[in-house]
Amino acid sequence: MTPKTIPSTEIRPAVDARPDLLGLSREALAETLAPVIDRPFRAKQIYQALHERAVRDVSEITELPRELRERLDERFRVGLPDVASRHLSADGTCKYLFRLRDGATIEAVDIPDRGRRTFCISSQAGCALACAFCVTGYWGAGRNLTAGEIVGQVLAIRADRDLPMEGLNLVFMGMGEPLLNLPNVKAALDILTEWISPHRITVSTVGILPGLAEMARWERRPNLAISLHAPDDESRGRIMPINRTYPLAELMAALKRYPLEKGRKLTFEYILIRGVNDSLRDADRLSRLLSGLRAKVNLIPVNPDPVL
Repeated sequence: MTPKTIPSTEIRPAVDARPDLLGLSREALAETLAPVIDRPFRAKQIYQALHERAVRDVSEITELPRELRERLDERFRVGLPDVASRHLSADGTCKYLFRLRDGATIEAVDIPDRGRRTFCISSQAGCALACAFCVTGYWGAGRNLTAGEIVGQVLAIRADRDLPMEGLNLVFMGMGEPLLNLPNVKAALDILTEWISPHRITVSTVGILPGLAEMARWERRPNLAISLHAPDDESRGRIMPINRTYPLAELMAALKRYPLEKGRKLTFEYILIRGVNDSLRDADRLSRLLSGLRAKVNLIPVNPDPVL
């Protein structure tokens, strides 16, 4: 399957220092706009325009008076990312490279599957965890994404592909470790779950134990996936350095305490690497490791990359 590149939109070189309206809750947006808007209900109009219509600029919110739009445009921006490139595959999958206002780049993917639509989005620009099979980890740490930059990926893909918010599935399996940016991930989820059920959202983690403990206290939780990739500490430590900080015994104990609603299971992601973790003995160890958990295993063929 050979992808084809679609020309990108023009990239604005100047850094826009105006505060971003994306990533703010309804209450925070109303508070932020209060000194500028003429009537309180304007905040609701703006919030809906941002998230339901994915407007790129305040000037597109034409239900607002022109003078108000001009005042808002002077003070605020709508932080949708620029599309640096798109790669469209024959099966309809579209991989995006987004450029953020500081020049950082992140990836996201629109994955169609028999009437379902899943967006794979990033939580960080880069990753410090250095997993041996991951290109993002090879290039190293970058920075956390803001809540607006996380929400902005969803809105930008929706607008580019002309898709509604309702019925989408989201997976936090792009660049970065979501549980190392949990406050911004949580703020983004609080916005996105107004339109997308938490049951349609999956957050993937290598197993950051403080983050898991915090997620366990959330009133509304997304699905949880664990990047496991090996059934024992020795093998996992070789390909995932984080295992030296949070070894499997501690991770499994935390997952056994993790609250699961009726009908939900933990997902364990397992990349098959020839000669490393794909033997029958590895399969037996994996079965024993996950015994007693409500779990499913997602076996993933390794995707070779020249830099790894």
